[in-house]
Amino acid sequence: MAAEHRRQAERKGRPWSLARAWRTTGLLSVDDDLDASFGTALSLHAETPDLYELARTNLAYGSRLRRARRRIDARAPLEQAYQAFERLGARPWATAAADELAATGVTVAPHGATGLDLLTPRERQIVLLLVDGRTTRETAGALFLSPKTVEYHLRHVYTKLGITNRRELADLVASGG
Repeated sequence: MAAEHRRQAERKGRPWSLARAWRTTGLLSVDDDLDASFGTALSLHAETPDLYELARTNLAYGSRLRRARRRIDARAPLEQAYQAFERLGARPWATAAADELAATGVTVAPHGATGLDLLTPRERQIVLLLVDGRTTRETAGALFLSPKTVEYHLRHVYTKLGITNRRELADLVASGG
């Protein structure tokens, strides 16, 4: 099937058609051949102005790399796909790219996310307990975590929110942040 698609694309002789055919080949190829197929597709996309199709190829490539258990390698094309879909306003595709990135261990903030929206569910749980007046030890006990784990999450919260202490955190939560 992929070979026939490529033959038809070769008859057209257009880079956009060939790039899509090589993307299909990459999706259907064995793990050892996917870099060559997607590499060809990406180089053909470079000859066209179609950012959307380039992003679709990067998403397919990253997804395929992840499924081949190459999570680290998958991140770059997935990030490129995510950024392109965001620029294009293609929210469903951007969400798909963000989901694939999450599967590689990279968290992408939802479009337009600010403040507390940037936090993971666990970070939000910790923040709400701490702001409610619980100590680190009490928060850890309530969530069946160690105090060190609570402190670890709290450091990440401070970094994400650009704050440095619990007073600022309480103010942010109170303002609906």
